[in-house]
Amino acid sequence: MNSVRIIGGEWRRRVLRFPDSEGLRPTPDRVRETLFNWLGQDLSGQTCLDLFAGSGALGFEAASRGAERVVLVEKSARVAASLHDHAQLLGAGPRVEIVRGDGVQYAASCVRQFDVIFIDPPYQRGWIARVAPLLGRLLKPDAALYVEAETELENLGPDLRDWQTVRRGKAGEVHFHLLRKQEMV
Repeated sequence: MNSVRIIGGEWRRRVLRFPDSEGLRPTPDRVRETLFNWLGQDLSGQTCLDLFAGSGALGFEAASRGAERVVLVEKSARVAASLHDHAQLLGAGPRVEIVRGDGVQYAASCVRQFDVIFIDPPYQRGWIARVAPLLGRLLKPDAALYVEAETELENLGPDLRDWQTVRRGKAGEVHFHLLRKQEMV
C-alpha cells in the first residue's frame, strides 16, 4: 500500500493508505503546501472538485482546511473504494462526496459550479486537452483552477482563453499551475 499524509487543517498529520493503480501519482507534500499557500489556508465555505482524485490528497486536503463540499471523481473501482474508506475514517460526512466514474464524463454532465477545481490526471494520455473545453461552465467567475502536468502550461486552450496561469512551480517532473480568470482587454 502507498500512503499520503494530510499536511494541514482539521486532519493534519493523518495518513491515508491507497492501492497501486496505473498512472496514480499523489501530489507531493511540498507541492500541496505551496498550493494551499497560494489558495489560502482556510477554504471555509468553498466548494471543490478533484476531477482525477487518485489518492485523494488534494480533495481531502481541501476538506481538512474547511471546504464546505468536496467532490472526488475516480475511475478505478479499487481506488474509489479506498477513497470511501478514507472519508469514513476521517468522519468527513456529507462534506466529501466520492464519485466513481470518468473525469471527462463527470465534467460533461455536471451542473454545479465550483470555487476550486483540481486537475491532476495521469500523464501522457491527453486528459487535460479532453477536459479543458468542459471546465468553463463548472468554474465560478472568481474560481481557482489548479493543474498538474508533465509540461509547463500558459493556458488551457481557446475554451478557457480568459483563464491564465498566475502562479507556477516545478518539483521534479511535476509542473504545477494555478489559473484564474483574467479580464481580457
